[in-house]
Amino acid sequence: MWPLLALIRKEFLALLKDPRSRFVIIGPPIVQLLVFGYAATFDVTDAALAVYNESAGAASRDLVARFVGSPNFRHVATITREDQIAPLVDSREALIVLHLGPTFSRDLRRRGHASAQIILDGRNSNTALITLGYARSIVDRFNARWASVHGAPSAPARLQVRSWFNPNQQSRWFIVPGIVGLLTLVVTMLVTALSVAREREQGTFDQLLVTPFRPWEILVGKATPGFIIGVAEAMLIIVVAVFWFRVPLVGNFAALCVGVVLFVLAAIGVGLMISSLATTQQQALLGAFLFLVPAIILSGFSTPIANMPKAVQVITYVDPLRYFLIVLRAIFLEGTPSYLLIDQYWPLALIAATSLGSATLLFRKRT
Repeated sequence: MWPLLALIRKEFLALLKDPRSRFVIIGPPIVQLLVFGYAATFDVTDAALAVYNESAGAASRDLVARFVGSPNFRHVATITREDQIAPLVDSREALIVLHLGPTFSRDLRRRGHASAQIILDGRNSNTALITLGYARSIVDRFNARWASVHGAPSAPARLQVRSWFNPNQQSRWFIVPGIVGLLTLVVTMLVTALSVAREREQGTFDQLLVTPFRPWEILVGKATPGFIIGVAEAMLIIVVAVFWFRVPLVGNFAALCVGVVLFVLAAIGVGLMISSLATTQQQALLGAFLFLVPAIILSGFSTPIANMPKAVQVITYVDPLRYFLIVLRAIFLEGTPSYLLIDQYWPLALIAATSLGSATLLFRKRT
């Protein structure tokens, strides 16, 4: 074991000595975690609101005050003429326009119902739908308050919503656990993909081949630093997710560690396959990104796999990030026990065994 440990130590020294490798390990994960954690969100908390209130009654002022006082809206303009609406929306100065007609308060008092108009900028359909949901929620609360104060008959059925696992519906709780898998994959892939290619590019690979090490021992020496760095990176990001972004970790930490280890092994196998085929570090980097981009898109990180075409869904079964994201979100938010995650563990173990075995065969062939 001592020669093998010496090889692993040599790999760590070579990895940390290379400025590019040090940058890959330290720089991008921290920057990407902060960028994704704060910027990648489905929440709309600062939607530009313009108000066109033609009614002078108390009811209209109350409804306008609810919109202006909401943390989801930012009051940017008060409209006095109808022809001011289009320029505000066209120039993106206003995402939503609340229009209350001149008879809004009077109709509400006399008839018990009135119409309010919401005008939305629909160029970003996702943002528009989320903003519309916020507006409907404000109007529903206004209706309930008006009915209770004025003794008006309430609706025969009232919808009460309870959101399990994410009661406040914060998209950060969904996104940040996914970032754990994404960044762990990126770092582990790049570290292992550059390992053999770096030796070939520096001309030291032939020297390594004449040593008494067998091919699988060389691969173990190459894989161990990537494994340690990948697991450490994952644990660091998990700590930041829990204590900085306040994402609850309600599940078993040991079950999470099992998923991390299996996922890192799978990523190492793919990285070593790429490194065995590449002759330069540039080729290794291109090969790593050729795998990373489809793996992230097909993992369900941002778009549900169920919405993809059937043929594409079949391809996702060979993506290790797909299974790891399920493990992360299930343990973080649902508290799923480990025995219910077996269906995610064994595909990760199978991908790891297949990729590591293929890397060994390719390495022997190339040597």
